[in-house]
Amino acid sequence: MDRITTLRAERAAVVAKGMALLAKAETDKARLTDEQMAESDGYKAEIKAIDYEMSTLAAFTSAHEASERQREEATAQATQATQAAKPKADSLPTPFKSFGEQLKAVQMAAINPHATDSRLLEIQAAGTGANEAAPSDGGFRVQTDFSGELIKLVHAAAVLAGKTDRTPIGPNSNGLKINAIDETSRVDGSRWGSVLAYWTSEGATLTASRPKYRQIELSLQKLTGLYYATDELLMDTTALGAEATTAFTEEFGFKLDDALLRGTGAGMPLGVLGHAGTVSITKETNQTAATINTENVQKMYARMIASSMSRAEWYINQDCWPALFQMSQVVGLGGVPVFLNANMANAPFGTLMGRPITPIEQASTVGTVGDIIFADFAQYKMIEKGGINADSSIHVAFLTDETVFRWTLRTDGQPKRNAALTPYKGTNTLSPFITLATRA
Repeated sequence: MDRITTLRAERAAVVAKGMALLAKAETDKARLTDEQMAESDGYKAEIKAIDYEMSTLAAFTSAHEASERQREEATAQATQATQAAKPKADSLPTPFKSFGEQLKAVQMAAINPHATDSRLLEIQAAGTGANEAAPSDGGFRVQTDFSGELIKLVHAAAVLAGKTDRTPIGPNSNGLKINAIDETSRVDGSRWGSVLAYWTSEGATLTASRPKYRQIELSLQKLTGLYYATDELLMDTTALGAEATTAFTEEFGFKLDDALLRGTGAGMPLGVLGHAGTVSITKETNQTAATINTENVQKMYARMIASSMSRAEWYINQDCWPALFQMSQVVGLGGVPVFLNANMANAPFGTLMGRPITPIEQASTVGTVGDIIFADFAQYKMIEKGGINADSSIHVAFLTDETVFRWTLRTDGQPKRNAALTPYKGTNTLSPFITLATRA
């Protein structure tokens, strides 16, 4: 439309020039000269070209407006059809009241697929094998509210996994790539990978530097479990839901924590024990086997990255308690115990160097690397997808009247740092994960 307005103005200007030419000839009472005739023909040709362009633009504009009207009408009709096809809120199936009730419905669907509960169809996973819309291979998803609660319970049962930095993965993703600063040292020229600032005199040439990046890549791994439910138990949906929830949330939590410590990174998360970014404190000279002394703890504390100090905690095997109780601090010719108690009836303070102590089953027995760990698991990155999914079969244990439920959780993780950090001053590297070497 702007172009047509411009053309109209140009046409009016050309017409005005032609009229001025004719008016001059009339004033002079003379016929148009050959030169004036040629000028007049030029004006006519220019007006003709402008008229052609204006008519072409008008035709295209009219066709475009008609097409837009048709598109809008088609969109409106499609929207109306979609709204009409949507079931009313009062016609939607009532959600399962309990997790056990859903498991019972899954069993009945396995026995008679033609009588599948309509509530299961709302959450049915596609049975085409590796399907990204449904992380498990076929079967039925756990109802959304149950699934969210199961994940929450898994993290509650897992001491370490619940403290990590977790990111949910979308339905069309198999993993996560994160750009991270490739910083392994704080010395000049290494901060933020390779950033360096200079004190520069007036007129001096500036020196460029830039951050250095690396990529953290996490790919979903699968944690699975099988659950056998007798027909008698399936008759009691309340007991079934309680038993299944307790058993598998605890087991999944246990395996997640174990992987965070000892995972190989192949088909499972990468653990912190033995990782390149973990600092291991050597034992003291002539230190007795299977002991933990004050020097060990002090040196472990000193190697924690300062930014992680407020979050770091001590994780120990319960076998370590006697060794911790017997630790003492040398003062002059004598010493004082690290844990101060009026008598043996009082519990020791629940902190060491001001940070909490948490016993975990997955820690190594006393004297072995991993028996005591000083760690900030907020510096561990985890991904998870879709919650826990469940499938079932009535055929695996047919002779014992049992239905088999398969549970699947897709997750992965690794420490955020790929190497220990060299400080600006000093030679002892720092890390958010500190262990004590074996004392054999």
